[in-house]
Amino acid sequence: MSVLTQEGFEELARLGERVDESLRLEFISGKIEEKALPDGDHGRIIEWLTRLCIQVDAGWWLYPDQGLRIEKYRKGNARPDGCLAPSDTFVGQGEWASPDGVLMTVEVTSGDSDTGQRDRVDKPRAYAETGIPVYLLIDRTAGEVKVHSQPDGERYEMVATVPFGKTVTLPEPVGMELDTEPLKNWVH
Repeated sequence: MSVLTQEGFEELARLGERVDESLRLEFISGKIEEKALPDGDHGRIIEWLTRLCIQVDAGWWLYPDQGLRIEKYRKGNARPDGCLAPSDTFVGQGEWASPDGVLMTVEVTSGDSDTGQRDRVDKPRAYAETGIPVYLLIDRTAGEVKVHSQPDGERYEMVATVPFGKTVTLPEPVGMELDTEPLKNWVH
């Protein structure tokens, strides 16, 4: 049995994208995972959240689909639906960038069979291990928002869960109140 290296994954991802433009791969906890392509409601949620974030700080941007090198102890790559970071954070970096400077990662569930494990278990652990301060999960299947914060190097110590329609705090360094009422418009 051979072990897939970081470099091997990146080559495989490049080949896959040339064969099928709809193919999106991630390498989390030593596993290659295919990520579902977003639908129109998914895109609208990212647009809505981007507008809210730049109202808090015009120097921020919610970068959609920016590849990140994650996991301190096990090499890996993730492609969050959004990375909130100051402008220019990813300038000069390639497809898989350092997570340094990322304030928050965002995932919006897609309804594919792996979303439960990937977005609710694997990614919170990977982002916490990497030290990303806030992980926001917009769970369209459950109709709720989960805000993970205070990473301790292994997991997030705080998780706040609210149903769509309630307001939730995105803690520092994001520091904003998020009224989730509009999310009711973008679920089926």
